[in-house]
Formats: sequence, C-alpha cells, structure tokens
Amino acid sequence: MCGIIGYIGSKEAEPILVDGLRRLEYRGYDSTGLATLTGRRMHVRKRAGRVAELAVHLRDRPAPGCVGISHTRWATHGPATDINAHPHVGGDNLVAVVHNGVIENYATLKQQLQADGVVFRSDTDTEVIAQLIARHLNGDLVEAVGQALAQLKGTYGLAVVSPRFPDLVVGARLGSPLVLGSSAAPTASS
Repeated sequence: MCGIIGYIGSKEAEPILVDGLRRLEYRGYDSTGLATLTGRRMHVRKRAGRVAELAVHLRDRPAPGCVGISHTRWATHGPATDINAHPHVGGDNLVAVVHNGVIENYATLKQQLQADGVVFRSDTDTEVIAQLIARHLNGDLVEAVGQALAQLKGTYGLAVVSPRFPDLVVGARLGSPLVLGSSAAPTASS
C-alpha cells in the first residue's frame, strides 16, 4: 500500500515528512522519497527500500524547505528502484508528484508525450502525470493539475508541488482516499 504525506508550515519539512513516512511503514512498501521547496528551488530525494535508507541519504543530501511532499510506494509499474521511487518530476524540475492509484491509460499518454519529445526516466504511470502537469503549467498550478487529470483514466490520490508556487501543495483524488489536516497557529491570549 502507498502513503502520501504533505506539509506546509514554518518548520523544516524534511523531518516532519520522514516522521510521517515512518508512521506509514506498517502498510508495506518498496521505496520512499520526498520533494521539498526552498523558495523557487526543488529538492528531490528518493530511495528503493526502507525509510531508514532514505534517512541515511538525507544525512548526506538534506532537503531543506518548509514545504514538501513525501511518499511510500508499492510498485504497480516498474520494479523497486531509486528511479521508480516517488516523487516524479515533470518538465525541467517544474513539478514533483506523488501518487497512489493506477492510471489505466498511462501507456497511451506516455507514447503521445514521447512523440512530442518528452524524455521519461522511469517506468511508472506517475511520471506521466508529472509530465502532463508540466505541459499544462502556463500559469496557475491548480489549473494545470486539473487539465492533466482530465486526461487520465483510472484512480489517483496525489500531491503536487512546483518551485513556481513555493507556498502551495495541490492535492487531488479520484477513487483513492485523500485526507487534509490543518492546524491554526496559536493565538496570544489577553
């Protein structure tokens, strides 16, 4: 089973995302990863294997920023490798996507994108989503996600970040659960 954790706040996202991934370990998975934003810079780190392996990788290559998404993957497309681990990037680091579910028409969409010159790095259906969103990103991220999702057949629960929108995480779902939590900042009492 897959799991997604996202964070926007005033604290560094990496430790919060990794802790969230650890809490999802009981569900079973084959790889894990995260993407964080520092202003208009995106940091993607991912590893096949356990969350502990990602944590070791993050000691050598931290992922700074107060906005991020993370994922535990159970393979549906492609073997458990670092390259197939989520998040997947579309465009020239224009967007990062984590996704639960199965996109039934991904092979057709991938062929269409490849015919247009898009180069794929993974075997996953999720990279197709990332490339589609990047293709549609001419202005608003929410609109680009909506345009990409309109082309998909299948199920999804996903989260998207883009360095063009450094204070935003977009979530969407169809047939897969997605839960949003919010915590208001404490206020000073009189």
